[in-house]
Amino acid sequence: MAVSNAALVSSLRSLSLPNSRCTLGPSRALNVPARPRTQAFVPSRAKSTKAKTDPAASSAASSDTAMASNGPASGAPGRSTSTKKSPVTSEQQETLPWAEYLAIRKKKRRWETAMTIPLTIAGFAGGVAYFGNLDVDPTKPIFNVDPMFVYGFATLGCGGLGYLFGPIVGSTFWRITHRRTMRLIEERDKQFHHHIVKNRVDPAAQSATNPVPDYYGERIGSLHDYRQWLRDQSKFRRKAFLPED
Repeated sequence: MAVSNAALVSSLRSLSLPNSRCTLGPSRALNVPARPRTQAFVPSRAKSTKAKTDPAASSAASSDTAMASNGPASGAPGRSTSTKKSPVTSEQQETLPWAEYLAIRKKKRRWETAMTIPLTIAGFAGGVAYFGNLDVDPTKPIFNVDPMFVYGFATLGCGGLGYLFGPIVGSTFWRITHRRTMRLIEERDKQFHHHIVKNRVDPAAQSATNPVPDYYGERIGSLHDYRQWLRDQSKFRRKAFLPED
């Protein structure tokens, strides 16, 4: 039995030496299980690979959510057009170009002139029709004045009232036709008045040979007219304050 056990141990040593690569005793040579270690190492690799792939998956998920959040603003045609058009419409509602404003201002002046002429004629004609049919008695003066002169001045006064009410009526009709953009026009009116007050000359320096050129800027109806108005103001300053040669 002792010989058989010794032969068995020597055969086991010869079989375990190439695989173990170490000189172990007979008891330790039998306890070299390689597979359990590889089986314990494989799950750790699987865990490590999962741990490495989780940030990529999370980043991919975050990028997907970001694209989903940005998608309706950039990809959907209905919403993208609304977001692109809304700033344009808001700017159009909040501002009025100077060229368009000056053209509207010129049309307003035409409206006032167009209503002033017929109302002046109508007022004068009404005065003539009324005071011309009154009986005139030279023996009964009015405020110690001959009635003919009183009725004549009253007739001219009726024409003057028509001349005064003409711009008011024309401006009223003009405001009715531009009631949608009236707020923008009023804002431009304030800015335009500020520019006129800032750039116009001092009327105290005027003279008979150097009158003030369009003090209120009433004849400005375009950008070209405004530039010409500025040149007239500078010309007045040079002529008024610089010595003549």
